[in-house]
Amino acid sequence: MPRQVAVIGSSNSTEEEYSFAYRLGKELARRGLVVVCGGRGGVMEAVCKGAKEEGGLTVGILPSYEGSEANPYVDVKIRTGMSWNRNPLVVASGDIVVAVGGHWGTLSEIAYALILGKTILGYKTHPIEGVKQFSNLEDLLAELDRVLNL
Repeated sequence: MPRQVAVIGSSNSTEEEYSFAYRLGKELARRGLVVVCGGRGGVMEAVCKGAKEEGGLTVGILPSYEGSEANPYVDVKIRTGMSWNRNPLVVASGDIVVAVGGHWGTLSEIAYALILGKTILGYKTHPIEGVKQFSNLEDLLAELDRVLNL
């Protein structure tokens, strides 16, 4: 069974965050990891796009019952009808959590991940105790590989 990485971040990402998440998605797929996210735009779209371009599998845990807000790179749509209340489902679905930038929704996901005892790796995200911060993709991936024993 493939391992899953929950990637969290803003639907209104900066260009830098989008680029980082896109490259992250490519690397996760190259490692055979499933990308789980909130399924919408911004960081979520970027990580899914990168993963899809490398033949990876992407899962979007969506806020609506319809699923029309899913970005075009989501393979599996999980329609919750739960709006932001889906956030604990996103982080619970990952063997590890990667936070890229983000606003209040991302902050809530970080809190749920901490409650669940998840390892959280961050790039330009909230400076919270328990989040291992990284300034580049290579160092973040080295830690991800170490934690997941890849």
